[in-house]
Amino acid sequence: MKRATIKDLSKFLSLSTSTISRALLNDKNVNFETRQRVLDAADQLGYKPNLTALNLKSGKSKTIGIVVPEMVTPFSAKVLEGIQNVLYPLGYRLVITQCDENPLIERENLELLEGFDVDGIIINVCHETFNNDIYRRIMGQGIPLVFFDRIPDKALDVSKVIVDDYIKTSLMVEHLVETGRKRIAYIMGPPTIRNVRERFNGYKRIVDKYGIFDKRLITQTEGMTFNDGRNAIQQLLDKKVEFDSVFAFSDTLAIGAMNFLLEKSLRIPGDVAVASFSGTELSTMVYPQLTSVQQPLTKMGEIAAELILEKIKDNSTPSKTVSLDALLVFRTSTL
Repeated sequence: MKRATIKDLSKFLSLSTSTISRALLNDKNVNFETRQRVLDAADQLGYKPNLTALNLKSGKSKTIGIVVPEMVTPFSAKVLEGIQNVLYPLGYRLVITQCDENPLIERENLELLEGFDVDGIIINVCHETFNNDIYRRIMGQGIPLVFFDRIPDKALDVSKVIVDDYIKTSLMVEHLVETGRKRIAYIMGPPTIRNVRERFNGYKRIVDKYGIFDKRLITQTEGMTFNDGRNAIQQLLDKKVEFDSVFAFSDTLAIGAMNFLLEKSLRIPGDVAVASFSGTELSTMVYPQLTSVQQPLTKMGEIAAELILEKIKDNSTPSKTVSLDALLVFRTSTL
């Protein structure tokens, strides 16, 4: 069956193609009755607008680019849910890319989105400074960027959505101390991510407060996979470093650590308590369930989408930093 066109609508309604086009674009110069006639006829004939043509008329692609470090965990999916909640009802489409925690792939993804002429980009970076030059270039071309969770170097004037990594980590480590833990190991994650340092500072604040800091308890990982968490704990055990609890940068690192501890017949939380930061659904899918700082991921996506819409409407709008509250959810891995 042949696809209905504006010319078919024009013939069917005895209206000019320009009037049909204006009515479909909700032009205020077309009266309500005429616009309704056009919409009813479009529905009757099965007319579907040519989005490319309409976008050329409006000067917007109605497309938003998304760049995330990974799609293995539910983290990005929950943020995307929030982004879609805001953008889909407004007719925007998403082009979603992931970079496997590799800044070179992130760069390629950004260039791809730049070529698609997207109206804006929402991004969670995998390296604090590596791609600052391309962020600046893209913004210089009038394409706004909004960052969430992991943010770039402070030198960039950008809108972003974050949680207070420092304070929430402090509170979680304090919880471990309050449950009687004094040898708290910290699995940090890669140093190229700003949040890693923020969470380390929160950790160190509390262990210094109680006089229990020991640098041997800190393990830096190159990645954030389950295997990286396993390897971190194996290093501590191989070095015979005593610990009675673990705080991990992410759920994946924590779960990898838990799996290795259980394989070594260590009880959780009896022998070692485990807590993490992220609070994805993974924390409730393991046994024992994982104590974690739970970030409001869907809300984070919604706010990021609202910020990108502000910038699309007026790119001169001052950049904003929105800090969301995160919950400390205590489960059986520490209790």
